[in-house]
Amino acid sequence: MTIHLLNCFTCNAHIPFKMKTGTLCLFIETDQGPVLVDTGLGTRDYSDPTWFTNFFRVITVMPFDVREAAVHQIQKLKYKPEDIQHIILTHMHFDHCSGLPDFPHAKIHVHKREYESFTNVNSRHWSRAAYIPRNIAHRPEVALYEMIDSRWYDFESIRLPFSPEMYLIPLSGHSPGLCGLAVKTGAGWLFHVADAGVDIQNNIAPDWLIRLMLGPHWPRLRQFALTHPEVTLTASHMYREFFLLHKIIR
Repeated sequence: MTIHLLNCFTCNAHIPFKMKTGTLCLFIETDQGPVLVDTGLGTRDYSDPTWFTNFFRVITVMPFDVREAAVHQIQKLKYKPEDIQHIILTHMHFDHCSGLPDFPHAKIHVHKREYESFTNVNSRHWSRAAYIPRNIAHRPEVALYEMIDSRWYDFESIRLPFSPEMYLIPLSGHSPGLCGLAVKTGAGWLFHVADAGVDIQNNIAPDWLIRLMLGPHWPRLRQFALTHPEVTLTASHMYREFFLLHKIIR
């Protein structure tokens, strides 16, 4: 089993200028073929960007390089788009699911509350602006998850139908149905907390800002990482150094 660590969307801050981050997407070899976890931006975002993508191009510093799209990165790994039959979404903001149309045959696995928030045009949640309807205009098959059926360490979790062992970990706050993902590895576990946390090794953001932007879970997640060295903790937006040093997990 191999997990490839892909940067599918570089998005740097103007201030502080040292905050240079990429968007972590996972490419996991499973018993049901390769599974992609989040997609980053899709190819259409580069040829026909939405107003929200253009807004981020103003407030952040983007290389805006179509080669970062997941569909191009998996081709470098010798896979074709049609090889991807399953995509797990931590949540459905534009920088996490805009690549869905590049994989039109893939089944989407996502928390029910997140999907309902995405499709509810009357939603008043602040994150509504980051939901871009065209990302599911191709009407993909969707598997929705809601019922807690397991515990992973001390977290309520939902077992996913893949091997290696995987669990969705509900961590709502940044979006209504955001989930982390725990994946069994040869050395222990990978716990991808998505946008519920930050890059623990390189973080320079104060706790109040993390809570404001990402929700209430970071203190618990940080403490968990400190007390469980057998678990590798990653977040959606990792610093550039992470991608230079880490390519795969076995």
